[in-house]
Amino acid sequence: MNKYFLLSIIIVLSYTLQSQKVELLTTHAKTSFRGMSVVNNSIVWVSGNNGTVGRSSNGGETWTWFVIKGFENRDFRDIEAFSFTTAIIMAVAEPAILLKTTDAGKTWKVVYENKSPGMFLDAMEFWNEESGIVLGDPVAGKFFISRTFDGGTTWRDLTKEKLPAADSGEACFAASGTNIRKLNKREACFVSGGKKSRLFLKGKPIDLPILQGRETTGANSLAVRDASKKRSSTHIVIVGGDFALDSSVVKNCILTQNSGKTWIGPSNPPHGYRSCVEYISRKRLVTCGTTGVDVSYDGGINWNLISKEGYHVVQKAKKGSAVFLAGGGGRIAKLVW
Repeated sequence: MNKYFLLSIIIVLSYTLQSQKVELLTTHAKTSFRGMSVVNNSIVWVSGNNGTVGRSSNGGETWTWFVIKGFENRDFRDIEAFSFTTAIIMAVAEPAILLKTTDAGKTWKVVYENKSPGMFLDAMEFWNEESGIVLGDPVAGKFFISRTFDGGTTWRDLTKEKLPAADSGEACFAASGTNIRKLNKREACFVSGGKKSRLFLKGKPIDLPILQGRETTGANSLAVRDASKKRSSTHIVIVGGDFALDSSVVKNCILTQNSGKTWIGPSNPPHGYRSCVEYISRKRLVTCGTTGVDVSYDGGINWNLISKEGYHVVQKAKKGSAVFLAGGGGRIAKLVW
């Protein structure tokens, strides 16, 4: 390769990394956000503890805040929004509850409640505005799963024989609402963590070469590339680590280019524990955690730290190119370049 051409590539890459940054938009005191849903470049919803939900209709410039009456002490770890008016939020622990609004957050209706001992919901995923799934920690040795086919208005729990079995000490992290993702038009896949960390893909558990063995370790989030397109091999990037040792880079990210048959560790991993990862384009990804935000331009092989400010969740617009982040201290930010 011509040395001048190589130098130009290095200069362009360096400029791109320097120009990409995380821009803080707002803070909402005493709230930690882990749920986020970006409908388009303008409409963004977030959810967090203290019964708090936020919505912006102008790309994060201004926000409308809701503390849902009767749920002031609940922690809404995930949210799925479909428009300015319609969204579903998930309260994690006993009783497990899903709430839905169709009037832009003015009123909320309980659409699902489960008082079973040990219930702890972790994340939701929707294929479209009608079909969705919610994942929960194991109950009686089986991961909890419920489905909706009417936009979250009603839910149907999977029977025990259809639920995937969990290993001893294996569970899921309600860290960012992204440990379950759609795989194709009909299927979803999810990752577990704790003393055992696995990928559940097409009904089969796959052991992961990611940090595990303790309650605070394991996979937290996965990103699936081109899930809607027919591919012989699915590209998946998984992040996690140990949130109790959040500066450690040991086995905190892995990726597969052949549907989990083999796994690759990054040459330059993310700079600490990461709770969320998101594809921005075919090769570009962003990941975040309590120690900062990293970006990758080569499919997850090399990661570059662009912010030392911690965030729990990062999401790209379903219809658009905007990328938003949210985290502790009520921080909400936008990725700009």
